[in-house]
Amino acid sequence: MTFGNGHRGEPLDVIELRFPPLDELPPRRFLRARRGPLWPHVVLFLLTVVSTLAVGSEFAQSYAQNREPFSGDQNPLALMLLPFAHPRLLALGIPFSFTLLLILFAHEMGHYFACKRHGIDASYPYFIPAPTLFGTFGAVIRIRSPITTRRALFDVGLAGPVVGFLLAVPAMVYGVAAAKIVPGVQEHALILFGDLPLLRMLIAALHPGVDPASVLLHPVGRAAWVGLFVTALNLLPAWQLDGGHILFSLTSRNHRRISLGVAVALLVLGRYAWAGWYVWGTLLLVLSLRFRHPPLLDRWEPLGRGRRVWAMVALAMFLLCFILAPAISP
Repeated sequence: MTFGNGHRGEPLDVIELRFPPLDELPPRRFLRARRGPLWPHVVLFLLTVVSTLAVGSEFAQSYAQNREPFSGDQNPLALMLLPFAHPRLLALGIPFSFTLLLILFAHEMGHYFACKRHGIDASYPYFIPAPTLFGTFGAVIRIRSPITTRRALFDVGLAGPVVGFLLAVPAMVYGVAAAKIVPGVQEHALILFGDLPLLRMLIAALHPGVDPASVLLHPVGRAAWVGLFVTALNLLPAWQLDGGHILFSLTSRNHRRISLGVAVALLVLGRYAWAGWYVWGTLLLVLSLRFRHPPLLDRWEPLGRGRRVWAMVALAMFLLCFILAPAISP
């Protein structure tokens, strides 16, 4: 190919380079997956098993005693530490711990296999043990190579919430079906967990006419509650949360603006609904201002109608799992 107006009026020779489209390149040619040591994953998982067993023990004992978890005069932290003084109590936490870890593991493996499908290098899940009311801060995977296309980013962001949701829903159904009806059960509770929209729907279907405040969930239902609320948090359309990835694949131009709007909205909710939103709002505000979402190599690739339908499914899951005040002190 030649252009005129070259040196002294001579034609200017230009080399034309042709590259195949990105979707015609085998994804695994971009880079070879790196294998890190397994011991950090194993150690963190075992620590999370212990921490969730300790919390699950309190959920099981409160269920057996017809009371809300962390009720009475004892400090919630003391109740969580009790199984370490009496190790046999840890076994009581198995239903809660197993269910919750299975939901979290499924969520992260949904991301992992979506990465593998698109040739993206990703680590195994890192579980995060924590001395919280649920024994964990969840789990994460580390993505170690670029996400090149809109479709790949969308699939990676969506896969985790969908897989986790599909496991959490039947667990919640069981938890509600096995729930006890105890009028006045919330009177002496130190902490009350809010009723997710999906939970209210299941209570109305399985226990018609019963006041939700009288329903004492089975420990499996408590684990499902955590899994569903984690799904809602991950689907917040902000920063590099799962919902943020989905948002970026839909509209990269507006991603940062919407992320900042979500952060401000959470700060407002912290004032009027639940103080914990102050933490989430501040984190997302700082992270959205400090770190931009990594760009895509091919941001012009169309998502297609099917993925846009799945985006609406993600929105429906968020609305079923999100609650303004997830925990309150009566």
